[in-house]
Amino acid sequence: MRRFLAISGATALLLALATAAFAGKTGLLDRSYRPLAGKTPVELDKTYGGDVVLIVNTASKCGYTPQFEALEALHQKYAGRGFAVLGFPSGDFKAQEYDDEKAIKEFCTLTYGVKFPMFEKVHVVGADATPLYKDLASLSKDPPKWNFHKYLIGRDGRLIASWGSKTTPDDAAVVAEIEKALAAPKPKGA
Repeated sequence: MRRFLAISGATALLLALATAAFAGKTGLLDRSYRPLAGKTPVELDKTYGGDVVLIVNTASKCGYTPQFEALEALHQKYAGRGFAVLGFPSGDFKAQEYDDEKAIKEFCTLTYGVKFPMFEKVHVVGADATPLYKDLASLSKDPPKWNFHKYLIGRDGRLIASWGSKTTPDDAAVVAEIEKALAAPKPKGA
């Protein structure tokens, strides 16, 4: 029994170290995605590394779609302090997103004045989920259950918090976590 515990302890330590390295700066944002209706992929880590990032799965035809307004307001309010909202359209929940990325972009821009970065349409749940969303779900133990699920990533590239669709972007708890994360110093080299 002692031998098993020693191996388990060593294994647990290795898993903890691997998780810490994985969740660090070169983990969650170490990915590339095309801008919505664009062609050239954006390297998230190079573009947003060292920033506080709110990642949201969006949909144009959902009861929570008006959250675009609050997301844009957050983006505008805090962008100058190293904050960005990153939107990832998805039709995973009752196909509430257009198939055509140009239609998504037009809808978001014309209807809600969205200027925060929107990326290619992705899957956020299930076997076809993009690696970013698989990792967010694994780390948070809170996969999206509907559109407009929010994940907050700190300046160090680690997951800070996760909120479901019913929590609005301007909820006091969300804003408090964003402000707390923005108060943290930028990592060296970011």
